[in-house]
Amino acid sequence: MKLISCIFLATLLKAAFAQEDPNTYTECTDGYQWDAETQHCKDINECETIHHACKGEMKCINHYGGYLCLPRSASVINDVNAERAPLDSPPRLRPRPPVQPSGQPHSCSQGYEPDHYGSCVDVDECEYDLHDCQPSQQCINTIGSFHCQCPEGYRKIGTECVDIDECRYRYCQHRCVNSPGSFTCQCESGFQLASNNRSCVDVNECEMGAPCKQRCFNTYGTFICRCNQGYELDHDGFTCKDVDECSYSNYLCQYQCVNEPGHFSCICPQGYNLVSTRLCQDINECESDSHQCTESQNCVNFHGGYRCVEKKLCQEPYIHVSENRCLCPTTNPLCHDKPSSVIYRYMSILADRAVPSDIFQIQATTFYPGAYNTFQIRSGNEDGEFYIRKCLSKMEKQRRQTEGHTTLQV
Repeated sequence: MKLISCIFLATLLKAAFAQEDPNTYTECTDGYQWDAETQHCKDINECETIHHACKGEMKCINHYGGYLCLPRSASVINDVNAERAPLDSPPRLRPRPPVQPSGQPHSCSQGYEPDHYGSCVDVDECEYDLHDCQPSQQCINTIGSFHCQCPEGYRKIGTECVDIDECRYRYCQHRCVNSPGSFTCQCESGFQLASNNRSCVDVNECEMGAPCKQRCFNTYGTFICRCNQGYELDHDGFTCKDVDECSYSNYLCQYQCVNEPGHFSCICPQGYNLVSTRLCQDINECESDSHQCTESQNCVNFHGGYRCVEKKLCQEPYIHVSENRCLCPTTNPLCHDKPSSVIYRYMSILADRAVPSDIFQIQATTFYPGAYNTFQIRSGNEDGEFYIRKCLSKMEKQRRQTEGHTTLQV
């Protein structure tokens, strides 16, 4: 019984295929109709065949296999690389393979075709131009079919590809420049584009030859110039000029200030040593044994120098009893009307001290009944810079400043 059923089914299938039309036939996809004259599938212009295809203020745009309703102000990019093909040249659809006259079925499903072995293999619709993709679209072949997609940087509106304005989505950190199908990012001054071509990173101008003459400090998006101590930034913001510290104050140095590139120095007059970079200290030539006095002379130091004084200061009837003291012996009759002793003192007075000022004070150590002491300036006061004022003792005073070195004998 099973064998009889199989034979009967095979007979029915053979009869069914024998009744099919052995001639080749074609089919068109939606939006196309068969043109018997040209033997092609022809696009249907829905904007003409459909009454009021678009409502309101929308305009109708016909395209292969359909139509679009877009605002009247909208523009459509038909192709990013080439001009759009004429509307009267729709893509051809590959016809299905014919049924052989022998009656053996060799038809394949849509998207396939038989090879010389009789097997159904995929048809590359993109290669044979058997697709209905718009000129602005890309055809992608798939197994048994194909699909249309927009190039990168475009999006599909209906069946058309419209440029995507990537700058609207803030892909760039600083500035964005849109272009057909793409965009580029740009950075502000002081920044450069990162490896991702979107972010901006700071440029270290100090490492790239910034115009600072001395010191450069990088900051976010820019840089600043600074100068070393003793210099100040010039008006251009890059170069440094010397600071004249001596012009700022007269009290930087005790004696004299000397400006130098980037700093200043103090100097002292002859006979003084510089102390702590700014002060002047007298050189005691007598103690340092740097004088030129002979053995018969005494070395007397004063500010800025020294003096050699003869040891035989005592005149008759005085005798020399110490380095600076002369004594008149009471046993000598010539000493009855003379001071019993004479003391020599040497002192230095700064030439620019304030006047009037007290210089020194003289006072008798011993008082005798009826004794009378007289104090006077014996020499060295020819210009009257000094005078003696009487108080409890005698006071030597300076009334005005002296010029140069002056020696007084009192």
